Amino acid sequence: MRVLTTFLWYLLLICGAILMLLPFAWMILTSLQPATTTLTMPTNWLPRTLQWVNYQHVWQLAPFTRYWLNSLLVTTTTTLGQLFSSLLAAFAFTHLQFYGRRFLFGLLVALMLVPGELLLIPNFVTIAQLHWVNTYAALIIPWLASVFMVVTLHQAFQSQPRSLYYAAHIDGASDWQYLWHILVPTNRPIITAVAVLQVIASWNAFMWPLIMTNSEQFRTLPVGLMAFTSEQGTNYPLLMAASVCVILPLLILYVCLQKYLMLGITQSRWKGSTQ
Repeated sequence: MRVLTTFLWYLLLICGAILMLLPFAWMILTSLQPATTTLTMPTNWLPRTLQWVNYQHVWQLAPFTRYWLNSLLVTTTTTLGQLFSSLLAAFAFTHLQFYGRRFLFGLLVALMLVPGELLLIPNFVTIAQLHWVNTYAALIIPWLASVFMVVTLHQAFQSQPRSLYYAAHIDGASDWQYLWHILVPTNRPIITAVAVLQVIASWNAFMWPLIMTNSEQFRTLPVGLMAFTSEQGTNYPLLMAASVCVILPLLILYVCLQKYLMLGITQSRWKGSTQ
């Protein structure tokens, strides 16, 4: 009976994995087909000849290099900014005593319940009044802080023994030294996990860059995919080839940091269950 149960579980997981990988397989195979056979019925899954030239056309028909550099700049700066601000905020909420600390943290948690789409219009009005529309400032500055990251790091820092903080002070360590020499190395898996999640969110962001940019100079990769859709229709092979170029850096990042990501998620759940 136990062997049968294990077999059924593995069969279910394999079926789930196939369903998850099927869109990616279709994307890659479509990117290697000529445009004339993309929408034929029945669907032609395996192209007769691999059109690797589609990837070359992607970089020629649109300023994809510019989009790629913009995404890299925005993703790097927002991730580093969120990490720095969230580490300081999480440390303040867990180790410093000041008036209104619990109220302010509760307010931050309540902000997580507000849908991001609800803030698009007021945020756009604010950016427009600052004359930041179609600038890097509009793409970066509003995202230098993250409530989710603050709450996650707060939970991780709160699980550290309080005696460790007092012992560090007795040894002459300042709050700044305790944060960067003890808390950060101890919670490196969780910090890496939230950083990877932020990289994915920033790299794939579409709505905000679409609203804030009106020229190719500042557009990012997800917005740049619109270059392959026009009034005449959509060139699906080029669109899928461009999508592969967008997703590939994230896949490489995930493969390289998979161990730290899974360890961070597991460690976060374990710490949350012990509080």
